[in-house]
Amino acid sequence: MNTQTTSADGSSAADVALIQIAPGVHLAQIGLGVFQVPPDEAQRVVEDALEIGYRHIDTAAAYVNETGVGAAIKASGVPREEIFVTSKLRNGDQGYDSAFRAYADTCERLGVDRLDLYLIHWPYPSAGLFVDSWRALTELAADGRVRSVGVSNFLPEHLDAIAAVSPLRPAVNQIELHPTFQQPHVIEASLAAGATVEAYSPLGQGADLDAEPVVAAAAAHDASPAQVILAWHLQRGYIVIPKSSRRERMAENLAAASLRLSEEELQAITALDSDARIGGDPATFAMTQIR
Repeated sequence: MNTQTTSADGSSAADVALIQIAPGVHLAQIGLGVFQVPPDEAQRVVEDALEIGYRHIDTAAAYVNETGVGAAIKASGVPREEIFVTSKLRNGDQGYDSAFRAYADTCERLGVDRLDLYLIHWPYPSAGLFVDSWRALTELAADGRVRSVGVSNFLPEHLDAIAAVSPLRPAVNQIELHPTFQQPHVIEASLAAGATVEAYSPLGQGADLDAEPVVAAAAAHDASPAQVILAWHLQRGYIVIPKSSRRERMAENLAAASLRLSEEELQAITALDSDARIGGDPATFAMTQIR
């Protein structure tokens, strides 16, 4: 299933596939991530993205920019039901009762009645609360207060732990994923748990753009290296949420949906995996994310 969007200046945005992540819940395979977008810039960035044609916005309580994202959604004129909004439960709010409060606060900051997707941001295993948090999220979903729930940065053992307390599968496992850090064991466990894989830092925060197979494919297709890497993700079935504050880069990223790489190109990029993690290790990451 594809969706065709058109930007405000009349130019056509790329055909972006819609991925079903839960019964009756679909999201655009390319979304806009707003990690590290300053609070005072978030409204402008998200308004630009919605004008260009994005319909999937990913934020988090820990990013401290939910208010700006919500203001952009309200100001954009795009009907709320056309915009898929994800946010995340930060580590310092984990726990059964606190997860309910945190979810309500997130919806208030965003100015929405409910989210389309709510994720546990990190397992934070040293706190021992992610299973209780998952119980709360499953109740939010059962009550219809959120359309779908999932996790982020969960390793196989964390996925097993939540499966033991609830039959509800996580709609998504959002993980660090890019050509030089592919986590095949986490992908395999996520798919086995019924979760769709969503890639954050899909370009390796820029570190993967100069890799030889990426540059070669970009030249062969008259595309940018970023488009090549995003196309690699899309053709492997992953959801991607590249972050950019620049309109031209946002449009470029969205246009990656129209690029098709050959099997040889896909394999060459896949062969770049070197276990080069950029972000925190979910087995030990323990910041409360409270500022």
